[in-house]
Amino acid sequence: MNSDPSVDSPFRSGTGARDAAPQFVLPLVVRIERGAPPARTDALETSARAVLVILADARSTGDGEWAQAMRDWQDARIRKVVRRARGAEWRRAEGLPGITVTGKSAEVRVFPPVPLDGWPKELAKLQVSGTDLDDPEPPVAADASAPVLWLNPELDMSAGKAMAQTGHAAQLAWWELSDEERAAWRDAGFPLAVRTAEPGRWRELTSAGLPLVRDAGFTEIAPGSCTVVADHPALR
Repeated sequence: MNSDPSVDSPFRSGTGARDAAPQFVLPLVVRIERGAPPARTDALETSARAVLVILADARSTGDGEWAQAMRDWQDARIRKVVRRARGAEWRRAEGLPGITVTGKSAEVRVFPPVPLDGWPKELAKLQVSGTDLDDPEPPVAADASAPVLWLNPELDMSAGKAMAQTGHAAQLAWWELSDEERAAWRDAGFPLAVRTAEPGRWRELTSAGLPLVRDAGFTEIAPGSCTVVADHPALR
């Protein structure tokens, strides 16, 4: 879907028709308590699932209360911003309309899209920086029969940036699937894994015709960088 840079991708650098539309952002907030931060890989996986959960939610489709905001957001650049919260900050974030998705150690709350300059004050106060997370133990090998979001091994991204990128990849995969395939993924609870590809495997993945995120380069990495490949079994 995103392998051709001439396409007006929602993620790639450069200008196109999407830039003429009003710009929205999908807010994601990760809970990072001072003494109990989540594992990095679990945070990335939970963020990706959170994006899928809001895309599939009845409030996001048809005449749902979030549907117009979701359509406006997807008609423009598909921006996602991850902020962190703890304690009272997290409790205030939970008071806003949204969905909390829980992983093994991570909690991520996703909210309906807001205008780029129209964040709710409870979220605007939250920090973007400080989302550097670690894995206490190396992740186990991914199950090849389940969807895997493969990270570019040559890029160094903060956990917050990588969470947004895996969310992008999950969304690209969702767009590529049929209604039946989407329903099956949703009914299974959106199983997925996030792993960093070996360099040789990364080259294979980027030429396999799978959904590929090319970042617009707003933060941290160069415009046009390939960040994540979405390897869903139904798309192989």
